Amino acid sequence: MTTPSIDELFVHNREWAQQMERDRPGFFTELMAQQKPRYMWIGCSDSRVPANQITGLEPGEVFVHRNVANVVVPSDLNALSTIQYAVDQLQVKHLMVVGHYGCGGVRAAMEDMRVGLADNWIRHVKDVRDKYASLLEGLSPQWRLDALCELNVIEQVANVAHSTVVHDAWARGQQLTLHGWCYSLQNGLITNVEVTVPGAGGLDEVRRRAVEHVATRQRG
Repeated sequence: MTTPSIDELFVHNREWAQQMERDRPGFFTELMAQQKPRYMWIGCSDSRVPANQITGLEPGEVFVHRNVANVVVPSDLNALSTIQYAVDQLQVKHLMVVGHYGCGGVRAAMEDMRVGLADNWIRHVKDVRDKYASLLEGLSPQWRLDALCELNVIEQVANVAHSTVVHDAWARGQQLTLHGWCYSLQNGLITNVEVTVPGAGGLDEVRRRAVEHVATRQRG
């Protein structure tokens, strides 16, 4: 595959915009008028995991935040500000934390690889690794990375659920459901990690069942 030059990106953009206007006249005018996505996607920065394409959603239908290894922590005001805008202003109904199998950030945490400044960020994934060390050690080596990708998603969903933004939304009766998913680069399919949180209360039980599922699920 030949990598396009910067100038070619502008050419492709113009071709795409013209094609969209031919196929759906008024598309951009309508897009400018409002932003009312029902979904928020918190995913990895990996360039191979495009939220809209994976889910078949169009521009304006999913609000996206991405960082290395799809981490959400209380000290990250960037992530929390984005979540607050999505929840308070856009009134999204579903918030998905989406990891992906083979994630480089998760692999770095698993194997104690040094990657540079990002080591400080990946420390959060190492915390997940350490929390579930006995579970991971009990798995076959070929499944441990997949399992840590799933466990990381579970813990990040819990972090979102514990955030003041989400607590406040649920306290005022706002409809908001959290989901944890993992995407496969190998076949393009999303796996539900079974950590779905529809409101305040019950998080610990949901997380416990999800972790049990990670420990027992057969991977093909």
